Amino acid sequence: MARNGKKKSTTKIIIFAMELIIVALLGVACYVVVRAFGTDTENEGISIVELHEEKLAIAEEVKQSETMKGYMNVALFGVDISREKKNDSGATVGLLPANDLRKSGLLKGFRSDAMMIASVNLDNGDIKLVSVLRDTFLNTGDTYSKCNAAYARGGAEAAVKMLNSNLDMNIENFVTVSYWALVGVIDALGGVDIDVDSNELVHLNNYGISIGQTMNVTYQKLASPGFQHLTGMQAVAYCRIRYVGNDFARTARQREVIKAIEAEAKKADVNSLLDAFNAVQSDIYTSLHADDITTLITHVMDYRIVDEGMFPQEDNLSVKNMGAKGSCVVPEDLEKNVKWLHEFLFGNTDYTVTSTVKDYSKYIKSYSSKY
Repeated sequence: MARNGKKKSTTKIIIFAMELIIVALLGVACYVVVRAFGTDTENEGISIVELHEEKLAIAEEVKQSETMKGYMNVALFGVDISREKKNDSGATVGLLPANDLRKSGLLKGFRSDAMMIASVNLDNGDIKLVSVLRDTFLNTGDTYSKCNAAYARGGAEAAVKMLNSNLDMNIENFVTVSYWALVGVIDALGGVDIDVDSNELVHLNNYGISIGQTMNVTYQKLASPGFQHLTGMQAVAYCRIRYVGNDFARTARQREVIKAIEAEAKKADVNSLLDAFNAVQSDIYTSLHADDITTLITHVMDYRIVDEGMFPQEDNLSVKNMGAKGSCVVPEDLEKNVKWLHEFLFGNTDYTVTSTVKDYSKYIKSYSSKY
């Protein structure tokens, strides 16, 4: 485990972490500072999870792809779990400490409430974000189902494998956060500026009240719509709204909060960044290591979000009630969606999908045609 006691290097890594914090779901991501701070996974810091490359289903053609070289792709997962500690009768008696949360199975057993892919261009620092709709009907290992089921069945490793096999990606790292992390980092940064529509206000406050009850703290109700400064709890509630628009709108709100955090992080001083890190490290689970920091640190001040997208594409999907599978987002043509993804992320305009994706695409078309 690498340790770095030099103030200058530590400061750079903190700034880098806060730059990349914006690319994680709900604004908390890529806390690669873990190795720099020498965090021990047995303590209350970030939990390091080893992924096994041979289990990540990266196709050989993808490994050899010239257009994907020079990019670091990270899977970002947000997990919505309760931190409540209950007694034998089921009554809430307090909050679970971080280590008990780990023992409760955060790394599997919970569906990923949202997923993103952050693709970092290592040459120029450009970051592109793609939200993967959680209800997308894909191959999740031994079956086809909503893609967020992969995380519940096999943790981050299974979820990364699902993304690689269905999307022809070469993702080798992940960051998982809970909503608790978002609250902490936004409050540490002093809040974020968001334009709240009038039809979002009531739902934002309803979610906020629920979050406050779970966290055992008083929620500060938002009085009116409009452009204003939100607290961490208010911003989390805004991210969770699902009754205004569809799931596409929900992921757009999540990305809006991410960009707002980016703006605040760039204005923050080192002490504020340290506060943000300390506030959320117990709620971060990642596979990133010190060598990842070394690779990325060269352009530490140049990282920026330049574009964002959604998978599958809105003009190449349908929403269907598929019996026991539930209401699913169906990629009408998975192959075309994957081609779009590779053009969007890597500029490859003539990408040829793997035989695996072709087989998945045919099956999805055939299965979904029954509904």
